[in-house]
Amino acid sequence: MKALDGRLLDAARTGDTEGVRAALGGGARVEARDEERRTPLLLAALGDHVGAARLLVEAGADPDAQDRRDDSAWLVTGVTGSVEMLRVLLPAGPDLTLRNRFGGISVIPAAERGHVAYVREVLRATDIDVDHVNALGWTALLEAVILGDGGRAHQEVVELLLAAGAARELPDRDGVTALEHAERRGFAEIAALLRAKR
Repeated sequence: MKALDGRLLDAARTGDTEGVRAALGGGARVEARDEERRTPLLLAALGDHVGAARLLVEAGADPDAQDRRDDSAWLVTGVTGSVEMLRVLLPAGPDLTLRNRFGGISVIPAAERGHVAYVREVLRATDIDVDHVNALGWTALLEAVILGDGGRAHQEVVELLLAAGAARELPDRDGVTALEHAERRGFAEIAALLRAKR
């Protein structure tokens, strides 16, 4: 069993779809864990191996199983920005409130990294909490401004979040709003978006 589990983990890690199918067919556990407590589905999500992930989801893999770092297959989609992986995992019913080690949900790292297509899709396809506040005291909107570069991708993310009803007046722990952060950083386009009337 241990050898089969190891084969499944390796196949998921490398995106070897046939290896995943063979290991599962041989009796490998779909929720096997490696030394970092990562499941095959999490490993597939980390590598954006969509075919392998699809097989694992069909076999009943848990999209919410977290590793030592509190990453899960679902949470990782916000980091990688993979819309295709998001779509593969949604039928598995991921917990949209599950938090990463920073207390954030998937839309927050996606906003920080400027993953426009992912932010658009997760807002369209789910009822994820656009105003979730992480352990740093930041929402997706605040992260897009504070950790973004003010460029076109982050401008689009801000537009999408505002269109989804993000509360522009929600401040960080120091009482500083997204607009004030944008002005301080010289992000004129984002500041204009935040000033605009709804």
